[in-house]
Amino acid sequence: MPSVEVGTSEDLLAELATWVRQETPTTDPSAVNRLVDMAQSGLVQAGAKVTRVPGRDGYGDQLIARTTGQEGMKPILISGHLDTVWSNGTLETMPYRVDGEKAHGPGIYDMKAGSFLAFHAVRCLLTQGIATPRPITLLLTPDEEVGSPSSRWLIEEEARKAAFVLIPEPAGAGGACVTARKGVGRFTLRVAGKGSHSGSAFEDGASAIVELSHQILAVHGMVDIDRGITLNAAPIWGGSRPNVISPDAGCEIDLRVSSVADGEMMEARILGLKARTPGCRVFVEGGMNRPPYAETAEIRTLYGRAQGVAQRVGLALPKQSRGGGSDGNFSAALGVPTLDGLGCPGSGAHASHEHILWRHLAQRAALIAGLMETLD
Repeated sequence: MPSVEVGTSEDLLAELATWVRQETPTTDPSAVNRLVDMAQSGLVQAGAKVTRVPGRDGYGDQLIARTTGQEGMKPILISGHLDTVWSNGTLETMPYRVDGEKAHGPGIYDMKAGSFLAFHAVRCLLTQGIATPRPITLLLTPDEEVGSPSSRWLIEEEARKAAFVLIPEPAGAGGACVTARKGVGRFTLRVAGKGSHSGSAFEDGASAIVELSHQILAVHGMVDIDRGITLNAAPIWGGSRPNVISPDAGCEIDLRVSSVADGEMMEARILGLKARTPGCRVFVEGGMNRPPYAETAEIRTLYGRAQGVAQRVGLALPKQSRGGGSDGNFSAALGVPTLDGLGCPGSGAHASHEHILWRHLAQRAALIAGLMETLD
């Protein structure tokens, strides 16, 4: 039985509320860094060895906290993010509030609750003087919601050193954790046509919007549900006035795949798209952003260990595969056993009804702490 004491869900919620009330849109590094400051202060006070990596490319800082373990043992990496999809000022229309079993607020489910639980679990182990077999590395990043462009290198660097990786992204229905995720590709398709007057010079034009329509239908035709391949074109743009044949148009394309081979195949197909309308040209940029995260025998073993801890703290812990990507895709693709979805159950990620089921906070903190305490 894990020996760490994590406190009550009421106490955890009170502190989590301070994290939620600190808005942290990915695009505002100063805002993200204010929450990094809060986390850094708490970890330093608890006795962690803390390193802060300055932000770059318009993103916030990255925070690494380390604890000691038995000599020669590879660490457990816990990787969470502090940024959210919500703009500054969202709290005015979507305030933090508690409504019965639900606690609402921008980013509370995805994934401030999970990152806070990981922070709290590490802090509890340190302040209570509980030795863990393996060292613990807690990594908090600023840019997951836009694909981790400035933090991927550090996630992968720390994952390569680790024996296991734990990702406190939101839990699924019934408290499910995640043992597999689809890979993610992102592309931008632009069409160059020929503008002209739609009445007096119709035949002189080449509509980029007509060509874009052909391309969107072609992209949608690549969907293969049985194989786990999905594509979505959005947003789309083009045109200025009803009486102008548009010289330009475009869209973004989201790709999800279940295997590396399918990712390579679909990337080649999308980048190879050609114009079908005389007078138009098609340009495509992009590629795979996150590799697929496939369930392996080692991940199943790690999940079994987590089920044992969950049972001891009074939790059911079903598992699931998700279509959405996370930073767990990076570590799993490196072959490091990765268990995701260890955060708090709830619903409404990226939506106005976002919330957690806050009474689960203490048990989910105990699960994360118990894994750190018992994985050897």
